[in-house]
Amino acid sequence: MVEEMLSLGFKRIELSHGIRLSLVPGILQAVEEGIVQISSVHNFCPLPNIVQHAAPNLFQPSSKDSRELNLWHSHSKQTLDFAVKVGADRIVMHSGSVSFFFSSPEVRLEKWIDESEISAHELSDSQAFLKRRDKAMKAIRKVAVNTIPRIKENYEKLLPEVKERGLKLCLENREGMEEMPIDTEYDNFLESLGEPEHALYWHDTGHAQIKHQLGLIDHREHLEKMSPRLGGFHLHDVSEAGRDHQVPGTGTIDFNMIAEFVRPEHTLVLELSPRLTTEEVIASRDYIIGVLG
Repeated sequence: MVEEMLSLGFKRIELSHGIRLSLVPGILQAVEEGIVQISSVHNFCPLPNIVQHAAPNLFQPSSKDSRELNLWHSHSKQTLDFAVKVGADRIVMHSGSVSFFFSSPEVRLEKWIDESEISAHELSDSQAFLKRRDKAMKAIRKVAVNTIPRIKENYEKLLPEVKERGLKLCLENREGMEEMPIDTEYDNFLESLGEPEHALYWHDTGHAQIKHQLGLIDHREHLEKMSPRLGGFHLHDVSEAGRDHQVPGTGTIDFNMIAEFVRPEHTLVLELSPRLTTEEVIASRDYIIGVLG
């Protein structure tokens, strides 16, 4: 796996939430031999041995279940220890979601979008969509009032472990409307955690663009607001149909705008669909080097 990425011209890689335990010895050997550097690690990494597929939301810090929270903490701590072993200082985190006893407002909205056949890039111009979107967000915000304090409490329990190891938790913006924190309140949430050296923001360009297409944020304004706590980027494009993890430069994202916010201390990670060809991966690399390099 590492050799393939090196052959494509990458010298630093992120270890994702799909790394099985069986891959760990080879990765550690590659790191120890200086073959590759690890830029960042995505929680949970390596995967808990009970699963064999990518599962970043297997345990959530938003859960009401104390058993799940204990598992979230213990597996997050294992990720921190693994990051130390591979020499990475940044841990990309998902922060959980709100839950509903009956049907999800987001699922109902997505069903309406599918049935309406409105293209993703046209949604923010549709009054019918905006009315339904605002109704969904009202329900989500109502539940978030009690969910956000739980997330904050669980991050506060983990942060001493992060500080002890000299690491940085990087909270990733998400594509789902029900995933927390709500984008417009992200800066306030991070500020409430304190620890600006150890609790950072991770900007996923595709996720932000999806929220931009939904009219929930303005991509540039969101980056401007979050830039003081910015630790890194997941870079990928979004098609007009709303499909993310596409080749940068082929979709709806203005990467020249993104480039304005990139600083030398940031970590840049190409996060592409596994369906892309080798040629498309190389094209993505070259495009990003040209625009952001």
